[in-house]
Amino acid sequence: MPGVAHESSVAAARELLVAYGRLKRRLLAVSGRGGLSPSMLAVLSRLDRDGAMTTSGLAAVEGVRPQSMAATVAALDGESLVVRRPDPTDGRAHLLDLTAAGRDLLEGKRQERHHWLVAVLEERLDEAERQALLTATRILEKVLDE
Repeated sequence: MPGVAHESSVAAARELLVAYGRLKRRLLAVSGRGGLSPSMLAVLSRLDRDGAMTTSGLAAVEGVRPQSMAATVAALDGESLVVRRPDPTDGRAHLLDLTAAGRDLLEGKRQERHHWLVAVLEERLDEAERQALLTATRILEKVLDE
């Protein structure tokens, strides 16, 4: 059992979670969903990051029921954002991958978020604050390293 946490750790954790939540909501608002649900966007991002996967594999890594993932995949397929192809290692299964339209949609959303954030950092922070933010992100990387 871990020892008693320092007051600064408790305060930093609380403030970081609040700031993360606000940033995440703001970035989602900036790029919009384009008619896609958060779960649909999560699947597109996962396929972009990890490559082609089966529906059951996606369900496992996203922590949802296979039936829910099947509905999400069907919606993405209906929008021509994913494509199904036979799994070369299992003839009964199909792999899902992004289509060019799916990749373009994700890249467009990333660019919108990036441009918004750059503009806000330029407008609201001075150089010393931007440098402090760079230091803070390096510190966050230490938290995230496994």
